[in-house]
Amino acid sequence: MQASVEQHQGNTASRRSGSGKLTDNVVHFSRVLRRAGLKTGPGDAADAINAIEAIGLGSRDEFHAALSAVFVRRREDQPVFDEAFELFWRSRDLVGKMIALMSPKAADNREKGRPKPGHSRVADALTPSPTNSKASKEIPEVDVDARLTSSSREMLKRMDFAQMSAAELAMARREIARLVTPFREYTTRRFEPAASASRIDPRATMRHAMRSGGGLILPRYRRRRKLPPPLVVLADISGSMSQYTRVFLHFLHALSERRQRLHIFLFGTRLTNVTRYLRRRDPDEAVNACADAVPDWSGGTRIGATLGEFNRLWSRRVLGQGAVVLLITDGLEREGIEELEREADRLHRSCRRLVWLNPLLRFDGFEARARGVRAILPHVDELRPVHNLQSVADLAQALSGDISRSGDPRRFLSSGATA
Repeated sequence: MQASVEQHQGNTASRRSGSGKLTDNVVHFSRVLRRAGLKTGPGDAADAINAIEAIGLGSRDEFHAALSAVFVRRREDQPVFDEAFELFWRSRDLVGKMIALMSPKAADNREKGRPKPGHSRVADALTPSPTNSKASKEIPEVDVDARLTSSSREMLKRMDFAQMSAAELAMARREIARLVTPFREYTTRRFEPAASASRIDPRATMRHAMRSGGGLILPRYRRRRKLPPPLVVLADISGSMSQYTRVFLHFLHALSERRQRLHIFLFGTRLTNVTRYLRRRDPDEAVNACADAVPDWSGGTRIGATLGEFNRLWSRRVLGQGAVVLLITDGLEREGIEELEREADRLHRSCRRLVWLNPLLRFDGFEARARGVRAILPHVDELRPVHNLQSVADLAQALSGDISRSGDPRRFLSSGATA
């Protein structure tokens, strides 16, 4: 399906008649964009052909600009379009390929870069899953009793993020984006207009009466405003936590579209505020921007020092109005245990609710033996796992209600010895 811009430069007459390979390739390119998530239709393909006829086939940049002006309607669609354009309209360069095949090759030991935003969606759109209708007709139908079996979706919910393949991780991200998070709302001291006769609003009543000259006074009402509390996330991106944090960032991206007061911080050996990077509309672009903004991704960790930096520089800015804090880390800290305990206690006193998400809870025989774990445990309200889809769904449900007994951290304090 890959096409070349250079090979269509001499087909002006065929383009004007509506035929030729360029017209077919533009139509195929429009279908690829639609499968990749862009809102395109047959009318857009016709407009793109007219735009190419109007400007003529000049340089590759002009061709890219003409198609982009037709197909891209939203800013977040631009990276996906650019990636699709590079893969679909790349030059064949047959001579270069022959020279490369005949030349000796050295092993490429360079570190592979991070995939571009939208790369996976464009790759899936370019290579759709084949439908083998003929083979499906020849296979006889077999009745299977599936009452005692589990579906692939149920298996995916309980599969560890660290054990998932690339395709399974893509499915997990899509499932996370569909999670509904009905957060519990708290009553504030501010008021908002109300239709029911709950409490009279004197100022609104007088303003409405002055509009009619004071001849008719109709009461206006108000009620206490209810808002969900601010949510602050402190996520560990060290070597043992980077895989879990990357998947959880997709959950936070879906959450940022429904909540306004959401603050995300990533820490390894230093603290980085990535809230503005995660506000980008495309999830892949947002997660990649967060990874690029953090200089110590998949490195070491200093939990106590980074919590101290947050308490000193950010706590008064983001922990007001009864904020809920999610601390995502395994708690494996060897140095600065006294500092870690002191900063965890200060963080707990500064927020309404501190929830610790620890992927080590995926093990059935987990015990609080590490010194870092035992230093944090007395200062959290809940301790929950965060290693699969089911744990993320349970967290979303727990954030909408009261503190659950299943996440009580005190059950781990009585067992285990300090290591």
